[in-house]
Amino acid sequence: MEQKNKLLIIPLGGLGEIGKNMTVFQYGEDIVILDAGMAFPEDDMLGIDLVIPDLTYLVENRDKVRAVVLTHGHEDHIGGLSYLLKEFNIPVYGTRLALGLVEGRLKENRVGNYQLKPVEAGDEITIGVFKIGFIQGSHSIPDACGIYFKTPVGIALHTGDFKIDQTPVDGKLIDIHKFAELGDQGVLVFLSDSTNAERPGYTGSEKEVSRALDEEFNEAKQRIILATFASNVSRIQQAAHSAAKYGRKVVVLGRSMVNVVNVAMELGYLEIPEGVLIEPEEMNRYRENQLLIITTGSQGEPMSGLSRMASNTHRSVSVIPGDTVLIAANPIPGNEKSVGKIIDGLLRLGAHVVYEKISGIHVSGHASQEELKFMLNLVHPKFFIPVHGEYRMLKRHGEIAQELGVLRENVFLGENGSVFSFTKRTGCIAGKVTAGKVFVDGLGVGDVGNIVIRDRQQLSQEGVLIAVMTLDKERGLILAGPDLVSRGFVYVRDSSELMGEAQAKVRMALEQCMASNITEWSQIKTKVREVLGKYLHEKTGRRPMILPIIMEV
Repeated sequence: MEQKNKLLIIPLGGLGEIGKNMTVFQYGEDIVILDAGMAFPEDDMLGIDLVIPDLTYLVENRDKVRAVVLTHGHEDHIGGLSYLLKEFNIPVYGTRLALGLVEGRLKENRVGNYQLKPVEAGDEITIGVFKIGFIQGSHSIPDACGIYFKTPVGIALHTGDFKIDQTPVDGKLIDIHKFAELGDQGVLVFLSDSTNAERPGYTGSEKEVSRALDEEFNEAKQRIILATFASNVSRIQQAAHSAAKYGRKVVVLGRSMVNVVNVAMELGYLEIPEGVLIEPEEMNRYRENQLLIITTGSQGEPMSGLSRMASNTHRSVSVIPGDTVLIAANPIPGNEKSVGKIIDGLLRLGAHVVYEKISGIHVSGHASQEELKFMLNLVHPKFFIPVHGEYRMLKRHGEIAQELGVLRENVFLGENGSVFSFTKRTGCIAGKVTAGKVFVDGLGVGDVGNIVIRDRQQLSQEGVLIAVMTLDKERGLILAGPDLVSRGFVYVRDSSELMGEAQAKVRMALEQCMASNITEWSQIKTKVREVLGKYLHEKTGRRPMILPIIMEV
């Protein structure tokens, strides 16, 4: 791939999907990584804890990697950083809150050496050939930034996650003037958040949530349980304000929620009046109408606080009739079913459940169509790459750009691994590099691949049948077995006839192998799988995983 005198932009995550955001900016011998996120596993990724981008391209170009730059502190932008920094000893630049959340993650994952470099909106730093600037943004977490890269061929501008909020909770307005200034200078390529590109109009202000929360606090007769993203500091701040106003104590539950609250308070991004925040052990000192419980679980995560409350297995909180549960988040695509189950469980326990579809207790942190148009008109780029979204969102955002005058051939819809290549006058998709999903399962990173996931899916759907036999290879004799063990396939006691015939089929196959002087274990196992698989499918219509185990005397 010819790289001389060209700016290469290579998304390794975040295109055609929600989450796992990571983008490579490369010019010559310098690479800067924008964000290093993670995604939650999909329903068919059995046993997987989280998903991170494939780092193969970065490893192959290790000597060129200079730094990581962060737009903000949400998990889909920082959650993969621990795994990246185990491979690369490079500095990480971000605002204080983002780095505070990162540091907790790095310690938790036992990353030894790291260099965290705090910056503020308005700062400009030099990394290799790049001059990189941070622009005050507006999102559902404080200190979110847009990022620009001044390069030898022109300016590349990335919005980060954003919306245009005229009344943000922290009072910091998005720096529209800086975006306009860059537009006047001339933006070569513009990358913009596409999450809400299908949603017409404007995204509501966080202040609207404050009013909705106030109404719920005013009407609630017993405990209030609020579930939101752990990193949604703005929402936690609003809830704390309402709690103080209505004389409620605040209890924070869930490890990730506790960590975020502690970091945000320590750095001054979250203000909870003295005496309002109490420990979970102190809850029994107060009446139900004096408590606000803030917890995780707004996305239906199985082990989250709200999920355990809905199934009545939480060790500290048992939901009782009259409790008010506020779910202050929209389900990420794919999580709707899990969230629905939690809502049903809470309703069965007698709780009053309030969620986005029937209330205003959540607004998105992402720009809708009119804000996307406004930003495109400010920046009026030569080339446009919609990012951060599933394909239909990217496509709609690309259509919006064309409606506003960006030439059709200058709008690039790519996918993870696409190499966007730019000179001062030209732009194109110049190829593809290795990109994809790396599964994190316990302490293992990447050791579980698609084949293992496929095996897990088969086991979950069809079960496993183990055939154990003892053979004397020298004399060609079956000394013991075959014995069949079923797990997740059939209940043996109710299927004695099926299992007996299956044993007979396996024994016949073994005798044929012995008679034909077939003594290679792999050949014998293949024969057993074929015979047993065909028989079981004919009798049951199922295809369990078949594991022949041969012991030799």
